[in-house]
Formats: sequence, C-alpha cells, structure tokens
Amino acid sequence: MQQTSGKHTPAHHQSWIAVAISLAIAAAIIITSARVPSPASAKARNSAQPRLISIEPLPEMAAAGDGAMCQFEPVSARSTFAAAMALQAGAPTADAARVSKDIDRAPARTIKDPNPAFSAIAVEPESGMLVVTDENLFRVLEYNRTENTPPTARLSEPKRVIGGNLTKAEMMCGVYIDPKTLDTYIINNDTQDWLVVFSKNARGNVKPDRELAVPHGTFGISVDESREEMYLTVQHSNSVIVYPKYAKGEDKPLREIIGNNTGLEDPHGVAADTRRNLLFVSNHGSVIATEPPARMGGRPREIVGSGRFEQPSITIFNLDGDGNVKPLRIIEGAKTQLNWPMQIVVDVERGELFVANDMDHSVLVFGVDDTGDVAPRRIIRGPRTGLRNPVGITLDPKNQELLVASMGNHRALVFPLNATGDVAPKRMIRGGPADEKGLMIGNPGGVGYDTKRQQILVPN
Repeated sequence: MQQTSGKHTPAHHQSWIAVAISLAIAAAIIITSARVPSPASAKARNSAQPRLISIEPLPEMAAAGDGAMCQFEPVSARSTFAAAMALQAGAPTADAARVSKDIDRAPARTIKDPNPAFSAIAVEPESGMLVVTDENLFRVLEYNRTENTPPTARLSEPKRVIGGNLTKAEMMCGVYIDPKTLDTYIINNDTQDWLVVFSKNARGNVKPDRELAVPHGTFGISVDESREEMYLTVQHSNSVIVYPKYAKGEDKPLREIIGNNTGLEDPHGVAADTRRNLLFVSNHGSVIATEPPARMGGRPREIVGSGRFEQPSITIFNLDGDGNVKPLRIIEGAKTQLNWPMQIVVDVERGELFVANDMDHSVLVFGVDDTGDVAPRRIIRGPRTGLRNPVGITLDPKNQELLVASMGNHRALVFPLNATGDVAPKRMIRGGPADEKGLMIGNPGGVGYDTKRQQILVPN
C-alpha cells in the first residue's frame, strides 16, 4: 500500500492513537475470554489478573478532512481505500461516484479472441440456410449454404446475426433448423438454462419467439420430425431427456433415459436414426453413481465418492428408451480412437454414424451396426482438412455433403459425404483470418500464473 501523503496532521495522530487503544482493548478481551477460570480456581488466582471492567466506545470517525485516518491506496489506483470501503458498506461518500468510475476503468491489456468460435452447425438444403452458433461472442450467425470465403478475404460476413442480452443465448453448443418453419432451435449449455427458438426473420438483440426451461448442462439436440420429439443430452445428470417438439415454458419431458444401467457418462452428442428406431449418444467418460429417487418424479441422488473416469464411448438405445435402461450396444475401446466425441449425426441412407472427434482433430465414421472395440470405417484427418477441435457436425443428404464446425480456427468446413483421409474441404466459411487460431476461452473459471515459464494459465 502507498500513502497518499508523507505528512501527518495532529488529527491524524489522534486517530491512530484511538485505533491503537481499541486494538489493545480487543487484545485484552481475547486474552481474558481465552482464560476463563473455573469458580474454584478463580479464588486461588491473584486478583491482579487482567479483567474487563467496562467498555467505552470510541467516538465515530469524523468526516473526511476532519480527523479521518490516513487514507491508503494501491500503487496503480487513484480511488482512496476509505472511499472504496465506504462504498462497499453502502455508505454514501463524496468520493462514491469517482470510486465507481475508477473501478470500471479499462484494463491494462486483454486476452480475448475477437473472432467467432463456431460451436454447432445446422443446414436446411431446400432454403439454402446455414446456421452456426458462436460460443465466444454469444451470437447466432446465418450464411448462405454455398458461401465460400476467398483465400485472400479476412472473413465472410453473415447474412443475419442474433445476439444480445434479450436473446437468452450465450454458451451455445447445439442448433437445429425446423425444415417446415425455418425456426432455429438453440441449446445453451452453461450460463443460460434455456432452449430458445428464433423465427427465420429474427435478428439483432431480440427476445426468443419461444423458450423452454431445460436442466443445467444440456448439450446436444436431435429432432424426430415424424414423432415431433426432441432428444436432449444433459451432461451433469448423465441423461437423455425427451420433450415434445413444441414444448415451452416449464413443460415437463415425455420421458428420460437416466440411471446407473444406462452407460451414459458425460453425454454430449445425440442422433436419432428414425429408420432403425435407434438413438446414438456420445460420451466423454466421466460418471458418478446414483441412488433411485425417494419419490416418484424425484431426481436420483449422487453417491459421494463413486465418481470415476471411463473410456469415451457411443451408447446406442431404442428410440423409445425410458428410465434406467441398458444400452443395446456400446462402441468403446482403443481401436475406436474416440477422444472427446462431441456432436454426432446419422446418415440414415448409408447407415453411417459421423462423430466430431474434438481432441483428435478428426471426424470418425462408424457403421450404425458397429459394436465394441471396433475401428472406424474411415477417418477424415490431417493438415489439408483444416480441422482443428471440431465440435459441431451435420449432414446435407440432398447435396451429399458433410458440414463441420471447427472451433479451433473459426471455420465451418464442407466435405463430400464419402470423404476420407487427409482431404481438403470443398468449401469453407471463415469467421476470422486464415492464419489465426481460435483461443477457445469459454467461460473461464479461474486464472493462474506460471512464474517459471511466465505464462498465464486459464482453466475453462
């Protein structure tokens, strides 16, 4: 702390003496209370022991400039310590307005990605509508399906942007386009516990046309249009919940796959195969055991100390699965090369399952009938692909294309549906410069400093 002045007035000295006296009295009280004697021993002790005789409160501190204690402030701050403390306590001061302004001053420097981080992707072939969610700047962006950023361009401008406090759209990780109405369904994973729906005409900082309260940690979305049902994964409860497609407000789910038998372990992606009546779920592998709820409709209770890490997996259920049911099959093991499998999508015609494999910078393709420790049918991976931390994935069956949201480099990449190996994309939409990597700072929960390497450490 640095003093505001090198000089002390007599009033300052009086204040410091008062503070010293109060500290001495407080110390005497602590000593006395820590040595309270029993009735028998009290008689034997010397009567000259310290005893609290009376308490006389000190006069209230005078206003600033009339005997206030010496004011200190940090080296880098202009606001006074006394004014800041008064503001925190809710007491009005002459410096209150200035303190508030000073606290809101600009930082010396900022580490922030100015570009979007594409976290989910959806396409509607008939209208040519392509939508990506931006988990960095909290926006929903629409492009033309055929958009292709020129190599020399800094980025492609979106046709439409939805974003702002009214939207209830922040840490977005799932998106779906209604093929009938062209409404856009958005899943929030963290800071907003809402599924929000925007019309095809929504833009800017607008309220959702519809919103549904969903559990905290909801991540993936898949919709069965024939049944008009939505399938949502919930990370924190290791579950899949099924809602009516047009649910809103506090509407309850139709059913839920949840419990120790399910094999759901930090579920992320979800994909419905309506032809085979199957539901596929990608899992990161972290899980905690639970006990059945004490009453009907209650939540399972977690068993303390039962948490563990398993291998990443794909669990397959019947589309009508409900409750604590076992999966029909599980794809899991070293041969699968699953490494943080994120969003997944099924090609119903080809009978293939596509997986955005985040930490392997790849797309894995399995057969819908695969089971156990099985190798992918093919893998899209390599420097020519442009894939870096792919998290979102979708298909365009009409145009035979695979679309991937590559979060680590601000790109939406388009491949042929049968792509394999280290193949260049057909097209790409860039939200930032070609030579810039995405920082992927998403909802940082703390910060540390490595003095040896002089590095700032940011857990997300």
